Amino acid sequence: MNKYKETFGVDISKDVFDVYGSCEGHNQYKNDESGFKKFLKELPEGSLVVMEATGYYHYRLAQFLYKNGVIVSVVNPLSIKRFIQMKLAKVKTDKSDAKAICEYALINEVPLYNALTDTQSECLQLFRLLDTYLKHRTATKNKIHGEVVLGVPSKFVYRSLIRNKKQLNKEVAAIESKILSLVKEDQQEQLTLLTSIPGIGQKTALFLIVVTDGFSKFENASQLCSYVGITPTIRESGSSVRGRARISKVGNRKLRNLLFLCSFNACKHNKACKEVYERIVNKGKSKKLALIAVANKLLKQSFAIAKSGRPYDETYVSILPR
Repeated sequence: MNKYKETFGVDISKDVFDVYGSCEGHNQYKNDESGFKKFLKELPEGSLVVMEATGYYHYRLAQFLYKNGVIVSVVNPLSIKRFIQMKLAKVKTDKSDAKAICEYALINEVPLYNALTDTQSECLQLFRLLDTYLKHRTATKNKIHGEVVLGVPSKFVYRSLIRNKKQLNKEVAAIESKILSLVKEDQQEQLTLLTSIPGIGQKTALFLIVVTDGFSKFENASQLCSYVGITPTIRESGSSVRGRARISKVGNRKLRNLLFLCSFNACKHNKACKEVYERIVNKGKSKKLALIAVANKLLKQSFAIAKSGRPYDETYVSILPR
């Protein structure tokens, strides 16, 4: 199945990254610029380098290799974890993980990595910072409420919390404004199209555009749904096992959560989504499963509208595949 001259599995940690080549075996390099250059120099031409998506650690190496013409794949950590479990492996080290990633890539078709543009990279960093500030703001609001409930709150503590909340509000507003301006530079038309869909808010539309690179990363809606992990998983076996339907956990969690929140509003104001919700609930299925289906429908609507360049049309969208 593997068509490359040699395949390398990479396990990355804070200070080093372990590499296992299908021909060369194990090596270890420093997780910095010097280590990247040394690894690049020793890479045979026509090789494939596969690594797990590990947040900040994998990003620098993936970008470096891609920009230097190396074929790179970044795979979901859950896929590797299940592969290791399937092998009943008893040893878990950085070296064994690198080997497992290599073996996984040799027998599975892995997605090829596309480097982020500077705008994408900045937007994703801004979204991460925005999430951090939003969590802090919620914690501050809860703290203010808790102090008030005491009945005799310290004026100094109370005023300090209020100042903190105001500052967080300013930071959140500034970040949201920056993200909006960055996306508008390249994707103003697409942003207008997506926000025409009842249920899709500006924040969700912005994040959709950023993570999909204006939907250019996907050829069809099914690929996008799989990436997000918004498809329901059914757990049934024989006559006795009847598990609850759940959202697949393989995918972009942030985007999945945003779409799930959008589904509540879409059930009321989006005709096609409302029909999907009512049909599933009337069959006796859970409301959660219905909301998952609505989120899936929203994603398909977003893909269709972004690709067609046509704004939301209730009669047109309602005949899209369910």
